[in-house]
Amino acid sequence: MIARAQTQASPDSPGKQAILDRLRGTFIEGPALPEIDPARLIHFDDPVEKFQEVLRFVGGEPHLVDSPQQIREILNGIEVFKNAHRIASTFPEAVSPTVDLTQVDDPHSLSTLDWTIVKGEFGVAENGSIWIDGETMPHRVMIFIAQYLAIVVSRRQILQHMHDAYTRIGRPKAGFGIFVSGPSKTADIEQSLVLGAHGCRKLQVFLLP
Repeated sequence: MIARAQTQASPDSPGKQAILDRLRGTFIEGPALPEIDPARLIHFDDPVEKFQEVLRFVGGEPHLVDSPQQIREILNGIEVFKNAHRIASTFPEAVSPTVDLTQVDDPHSLSTLDWTIVKGEFGVAENGSIWIDGETMPHRVMIFIAQYLAIVVSRRQILQHMHDAYTRIGRPKAGFGIFVSGPSKTADIEQSLVLGAHGCRKLQVFLLP
């Protein structure tokens, strides 16, 4: 019988602990962030128009509206909204919810949502995205699991580019936030594009004053 030496140190061995202590006590300064020249950043004369252009390009549908009432009228003209039964809304000024999110303990129960209507904090003209703060949503899954998604944002809150966006966000207060742009998209190697496979089938964005 050949005895095999134990080469792995015990989790409680003094040698291993000494190595871990040295690692914890070692401070490595990271590289400095690059200097950004604001003059070289992209700038749009009409960021709202550019936002709409990019959003259309990625499959979303922007709407310039003047009131929550107009939002309701536009949605009521969409067949899949008129036939919807389960609607989650954090913007009741435009759409009253049929699902009481305060009574939802298990997010899995939202798997049959037809529509979700939420409020965005701001949009980004550069890529047609909208920032949604997690603190405004009782359940984060509601923007991913619904068949259709509508986001309401002020057109006065359309920023030029992502540099402005991250400056605006700063250090996030919520544990969750996300940029949303266009409906869910996935494509296979044969370049067959499918909308809505991993998220909403269609995104409506309403731009209030």
